Amino acid sequence: MELKTPLYEAHVAHGGKIVPFAGYLLPVDYKRSGVIKEHMAVRTACGLFDVSHMGEIVLSGPGALASINHIMTNDFTNLQIGRIRYSPMCNEDGGVIDDTIIYRMSDECYMIVVNASNTAKDDEHIRANLLADTTMENISASVGQLALQGPKAGKILSKLTDSDNIPEKYYSFKKNVSVGGIECLVSQTGYTGSYGFELYTPAENAVALFELLLEAGKEEGLIPCGLGARDTLRLEAAMPLYSHEMDDTVSPLEAGLDFGVKMNKEEFIGKEGIEKKGRARTRIGLHITGRGIAREHQDVYFNGELIGHTTSGTHCAYLGGAYAMALVGTDKVQLGDLVEVDVRGRRVSAEVVALPFYKQA
Repeated sequence: MELKTPLYEAHVAHGGKIVPFAGYLLPVDYKRSGVIKEHMAVRTACGLFDVSHMGEIVLSGPGALASINHIMTNDFTNLQIGRIRYSPMCNEDGGVIDDTIIYRMSDECYMIVVNASNTAKDDEHIRANLLADTTMENISASVGQLALQGPKAGKILSKLTDSDNIPEKYYSFKKNVSVGGIECLVSQTGYTGSYGFELYTPAENAVALFELLLEAGKEEGLIPCGLGARDTLRLEAAMPLYSHEMDDTVSPLEAGLDFGVKMNKEEFIGKEGIEKKGRARTRIGLHITGRGIAREHQDVYFNGELIGHTTSGTHCAYLGGAYAMALVGTDKVQLGDLVEVDVRGRRVSAEVVALPFYKQA
């Protein structure tokens, strides 16, 4: 049975088309807008997403830093309070269990944000691998999370809180912020490729915060957005998605997540597995030049040779074309090469292009 976020009734009231996703009932889009309009709002104005289905796990105590460094592939030794860092989390074989973002809340406290579909699995893995003097608490059910995304996000937020409360740097956050009288943690983060913020608040405040933001952003063109636009936006920005660009069999290096893997760390779970896997595959970008749209799990050919498969693909509204990401054999192709994607039995031409497809100016 699917769960409901604290905002379920609000989505229905605003015309959200509800679908099951990651064990939750969430809006794929809204009847008054649709995926394309929602996508364009985030690129040109602002969109508001319910991401309360994401999981939050808190590690605290004198051993919290050591536990984080043991469990995650990135290095958190120099992460400052008020800053955030991305990290894959691997199994012993070097495959990705999940990709996470980690907030340093205080000297001995970290909040790990995990993907909704992986919350139970991640909880089990983290709990089983804690080092001494570390306490773990899964607070997912008590947290509401909203994502305010788009170039006008700062202007909208400044109507509801002092400018000093708005984090200025990407991957930074402010705690105990009053947003229109509602206490929040506000971070400059997001999963759309556009400027914006994510706001964490107790679950019981989520509906009031949602309505407050929509009202404050009315003049700036703010609209509620669903899962459909969230997926097309993240793909347009070439942001990897768990179970698509990475999974328990894919190394973070193969997925292009080198920046989040510190092989010079003395040890972490999966280090030997990553070394053993090497880079047999690599994530590439494709601009579909033929007629059609590539989706996930479609074979990619170069000069007649099967070299890999697509992991995600869609029409990107802002760029005005079809794009896909793929995992292919390392050194099989280079930028500018023309490949073919098998789209339902028909070979469709595509050009290998640089990632990301879209990058905010």
